Amino acid sequence: MSASYLPAGLPIPVPEVDGLSTHYWEGAQKGELWVQRCNACKGWQWGPEWMCHHCRSFDMGWEKIEGKGRIYSWERAWHPVHPALKGHGPYIIVLVELPQYGNIRMIGNLLGDPNQTVTIGAAVEAVFEHHHDTKPPFTLVQWKTIG
Repeated sequence: MSASYLPAGLPIPVPEVDGLSTHYWEGAQKGELWVQRCNACKGWQWGPEWMCHHCRSFDMGWEKIEGKGRIYSWERAWHPVHPALKGHGPYIIVLVELPQYGNIRMIGNLLGDPNQTVTIGAAVEAVFEHHHDTKPPFTLVQWKTIG
């Protein structure tokens, strides 16, 4: 994607100081979607945690997944949550469920017309919005409808 969906001036997302989400951010920069998977019980989870939500094991790993899911919930935001978003409403935020990965859910923006009709259950896929010219460089995971 060559153009930025969001305006300049927003804070740059970076991994936490403790490094917990580093695999996610590094994968996104390569155009890959990575989520946690427990090495003990093989349960999937998102967001990143030091401990498995299912079996309480601390033996957590990361796996690359296919960025395809369905819209579980959504909201059309009209009010800016940051000064850089003033005058950039509305925009659509979606909660995407990934059925093939234990029904984990990820949040992001839905690309396209901000006034489009959004359907619960619609198929979506991850889109990687690269910002290589920033310090530090980063990539946002956005979503677009497919089908």
